[in-house]
Amino acid sequence: MTDAPDRESTRDASVIVARDPNGMVAVLTTEFPAHGGDYLFLPGGRREPGETPEQCAQRELREEAGVTAKTWRPLGSYAMTLHSTARIYLYLAEGLTCGPQQLTPNEENFKLMWWPMSDAIQAAAEGCFLLQGGPLALLLVQQVTQPDES
Repeated sequence: MTDAPDRESTRDASVIVARDPNGMVAVLTTEFPAHGGDYLFLPGGRREPGETPEQCAQRELREEAGVTAKTWRPLGSYAMTLHSTARIYLYLAEGLTCGPQQLTPNEENFKLMWWPMSDAIQAAAEGCFLLQGGPLALLLVQQVTQPDES
């Protein structure tokens, strides 16, 4: 008999690279005691019932970073793990308007920072991100927004 995946492991999620006109990106940090310290991550989270992946991205960006965006560019979707049907949807958000964070009680220690894209990518290369979606989204944004150097 195989174990059925729990409801949480089958919920899709969205992760967002929110980039301003100066190339600064929204980066969050908080302590993850189970993983041994503070880590970086991008705004994002699990989809609520009835939401599309883009609606989830819009809500999570507004809640976690206090940001709304005029332009949304899908970067692709990927399996979260081999043992789940859940997918992670990645987005580039631009045309930003900043406001206050709307953190839930579970998110109250999230600290928002604005980093140059190159610093965020360097932090990803150094293993400073806890989850894989953020580094992948950053690399995809770098790939789709920089001119081909070949």
